[in-house]
Amino acid sequence: MAHAPNTLNLVADIGGTNTRVALARGKMLLPETVTKYKNTAHSSLQDVLKKFIQEQGGVDTSAACIAIAGPVRNGQASMTNLDWEIDLETLADASKAENTAILNDLQAQGHALGHLPPESETQIIHGTSIEKETTRMMVGLGTGFNIAPVFETPNGRFIPPSESGHISLPINTEMDRKLSAHFDAQFGFPTIEHALSGNGLENLYNFHCCGVEGAAHKNAATIVADCEAGIDPAATRAVRHFVQILGSVCGDLALVQLPFSGIYLVGGVSRAIAPHLSEFGFLDAFRAKGRFEDFMNSFSVAAISDDFAALTGCAAYLESSAHA
Repeated sequence: MAHAPNTLNLVADIGGTNTRVALARGKMLLPETVTKYKNTAHSSLQDVLKKFIQEQGGVDTSAACIAIAGPVRNGQASMTNLDWEIDLETLADASKAENTAILNDLQAQGHALGHLPPESETQIIHGTSIEKETTRMMVGLGTGFNIAPVFETPNGRFIPPSESGHISLPINTEMDRKLSAHFDAQFGFPTIEHALSGNGLENLYNFHCCGVEGAAHKNAATIVADCEAGIDPAATRAVRHFVQILGSVCGDLALVQLPFSGIYLVGGVSRAIAPHLSEFGFLDAFRAKGRFEDFMNSFSVAAISDDFAALTGCAAYLESSAHA
């Protein structure tokens, strides 16, 4: 049953550190209502949502959708660094909404496509494919790594979940082989997420500092800043290696999903790394697929900078579900 035009919905994006909550009218996010809460300052999801509703004057909401940076199964979600109970019953109790949904954060980002301002998208690779309504692919780079294919079907948009960050780290060069052995010794099994995430960039930096006297641990933001400033060769090597692994992985996944309507990089780490993709060889690594190198020219790649994309995606999902 379709919602009335003036009905307000509640949307939220639960990250590893903060939770953003907002109201939406139909598929339109109301940016003036976006509120950020620190997870460690709240004991539960109910605590956050009830506080937000109170701050919004006790507003009634018809539907509620939350995006979470973790796996979602049978209406239940979990995060490794957050012990909140997150399920449809909890969401309904906290929001008092009649209709509820829980999405993986990349699924939510996928539902945002077509509803974001044009200036939030920066083209990195211009592909030759002109197909506009075929498969797209979201690539999330943040606390972790994941992808979500976006399929357009006669019954609406379909975005299945995945846990792609935990597949094997690719080995294309002798440096990759050494990195894989380094990760194997450190983690027991080298995965994509060990390299392509915020922590992954720090892991790469530590690897490229091996044998460097006096090298100190740096966080991801400092590594990128030092690379840009040209003051730390190890930081530059780490960012370059990150970009080349990312290009290879995106190319592999493009061959799996065939996203002829585009590949979209999202997340805080992707925003930090995007300015360096061209100079550090993303395109060459992306297209290095042997006899399929020319075929790789089909795919376009863009970076999305909208920090509220997951909230917009939740709103779009509720609107499409209401009219299904």
